[in-house]
Order: sequence, then structure tokens, then C-alpha cells
Amino acid sequence: MRAGLIFLMVGLAQPGAAQSPNTSETGNVAEQRETSDMGSEEGFANWLTGFRPRALEAGIAPEVLERALADVRFDPKILERDRNQSEFTKTIWDYLDTAVSADRITHGKAALARHDAVLRRIEAEFGVDRHVVAAIWGLESAYGSFRGDTPTIGALATLAYDGRRAAFFEEQLIAALRIVANGDVRPEAMRGSWAGAMGHTQFMPTSWWGHAVDFDGDGKRDVWGDDPTDALASAAAYLRHWGWTTGAVWGLEVRLPEGFDYDQTTERVRKPVADWAALGVVPMAGGDLPDHGLASVLLPGGARGAAFLIFSNFQVIERYNTADAYVIAVGHLADRLRGGPAIVADWPRDLRALTRDERIELQERLGAAGFDPKGVDGRIGPNTIAAVKAFQRANGMRPDGYASLEILNRLR
Repeated sequence: MRAGLIFLMVGLAQPGAAQSPNTSETGNVAEQRETSDMGSEEGFANWLTGFRPRALEAGIAPEVLERALADVRFDPKILERDRNQSEFTKTIWDYLDTAVSADRITHGKAALARHDAVLRRIEAEFGVDRHVVAAIWGLESAYGSFRGDTPTIGALATLAYDGRRAAFFEEQLIAALRIVANGDVRPEAMRGSWAGAMGHTQFMPTSWWGHAVDFDGDGKRDVWGDDPTDALASAAAYLRHWGWTTGAVWGLEVRLPEGFDYDQTTERVRKPVADWAALGVVPMAGGDLPDHGLASVLLPGGARGAAFLIFSNFQVIERYNTADAYVIAVGHLADRLRGGPAIVADWPRDLRALTRDERIELQERLGAAGFDPKGVDGRIGPNTIAAVKAFQRANGMRPDGYASLEILNRLR
């Protein structure tokens, strides 16, 4: 659980982006620059000169390399966006207001109708709910309307040159060049987000190699063009690869009983559905809890917000993007596209998200007070949430783990 806020990062989903950039993997991506500046045209040109032999050594043909890099230019705006992205956060309710807006639902139903036949074929082939595939499409590119217009090779080259995550982005750049060499797309048509995510469903190049599908049978795995068929099938293939359970839901909104033990509201606690029912957890919509195996209870907005019972398909969607807010948005948008109800519970809209500096301060103060968050990085992950819960218990507060300004002020 990520404490009900989401980092506004790169359109929010990149299959495989959860893999951590690890500079040790390619030790001779040597220029791990310390970048207090934003680089320069001259520095970028020098980096390209050093990159070319590494690309050739990786098997990129000289003619492919020259063609693909011919028009590549240093783009400092990409570095500005990369440097500044983590400063801005939204609460989960603000995020869901946009991600599952009335317009997105309306446009999604229209997209489902337009592409009904192909989405049903994809569902039959991969066993992944077509509404979930459509919801990912809706969040990633507004159903293909905003696929990104940044040249992918130039973006990845700029980010690799930056040096802070050189190994990761150089790996993506090599993968992008291999896509060009494979003939699936021309370099000038390979466009997407500023961070290198491509097409309708925003695949990173390495994820394209692992999971892209030629579903329309034209001999190309085209996730970039106006026809979304291959991109939608590729998203379904990605989810199937990570263990999608056909016929199971991602989760559902539930009501918790009075006196519920909030220490159990974490993905780390998984119980049979019968155990949750015995504790008084009931569907918000009434009836019995569905049984799709072990489940967890999440409170992404704290005890004053909505509660969700989540199943293994929640963790599968997490492979696309690890933020709880994103996964809940995909699941809830999918539910709304099939005609399901809105979230019933209120959110604590009087609260705001902590800034990055405040999150760092919270972690530092938790540690100093004896509640170890196991690292200070400004990200509210499971360890910080556990530390917040421990602090709340020690101070007679309801231990919902929500990292709020109230908690920070109590620690000051």
C-alpha cells in the first residue's frame, strides 16, 4: 500500500518500468555523470560518440545505427521533466477524479463499442477481461488519443546521457534500436512519452520485446499506429504472463465493521475470503464476498476513506504500475465500463498529499523517534506505512498507516 498518493510519473504506467534501474549491470556505460547541470549539446555529442561502439558491440548494424541516430538531438526539456516529476503528488481521490472521470467512462464505453470484436477476440485468446484491457488503454493514452509525440530514440538517448540511470535507459535505447532493425517501425514513427514509453499502452522497449503481439497478422507488432489491435493484445499478453486469473475480479469496495483491526489493512496480510467475512467485512454493494482465493484489505485513503478487498489480479495489474492508486483506477474504471457503480464511501478531502520534502522529513522523524521506516527516500511504501502504524499505535491513534500532515506535525 502506497498511502493513497501517487507520484505523477511518465503517464503512470510502463510495463517493466518497475524494474529498478541498476547501473551495475553495464559497468562500461561508463559515463555515470554527476549531473548538477542539465548537460549540453557538446556533452551529448561526446556521449553519442562513446555510445556508438557499445551499440555496435550489442549487435546493432551500422546502417541501422546511423539511420536511427541521424536526427537525434539533446533535449534538455526531458531532463527538466525527469528531475521535477517526483515533486508533485496527488491524493488518491484527486487522482481517481481524473482517472475515472465521467468523460473517461463515456469515451471508454464508446471505444469498447468501436473495437468490440477485436477486444472480445483478445479476451478469448489471452483470458484477460476486455474491460481491464480497455481501462489500461484509457489511462495510458486516453484510448489512443494521446500516445505521446516525443521521438523515443532521442528521449532515451537524452536520459541515458544524463547519467543518473544510464544503465537502465541505455538498455532501453538498445532495445529500441533493435525494434527498428527488426522492421516493426521506422525510427521517425517511434514516438511516445518523454521517458520512452511507447504507443497506445505505453510499453517500454524491453517490454515490447518481451510481450508485444502481432495480433492482426500483418507481420509487425505495431503498438504505435492508429490501429490499436496489436497494442491491446500486447497489454493482455503482458497481464497473462504475470498470472492473470481468468474470471476473477481485481477487488471490490467493502465495508469494515466497527472495531476492525486496522493492523490487518495491508497487502502483507492475506487471508481466505471466509476469514474476512467472519471478521465482518461485507461488500459495499451488498451480498456475499466473491471468493477468488487469498485476499487483502486496503485503505488507500486511510480509515476515513474507501476500503477495498483485493485479490491476486490486483498484484498482476501492479506489474504494469506499482502505485495502488493506479491499480485501483484501472480496476474501478474497468468496473464502470461494464456498468458497475461508483465508489460509495467518502474520501477525506480536507487532507492534502505531503510534498516530497515533507515525506522525507516524515521518514527522518519516524526513524529518530524509534519507528524505523527502513530508508529515507521520500516514497511512502510498505516499510514507511508499517512505521506510521507503529507510531499511531504508540500514540493511541487508529493505526491505518496513512501518512498525513497530522502524523508529521505530531512528530515535530
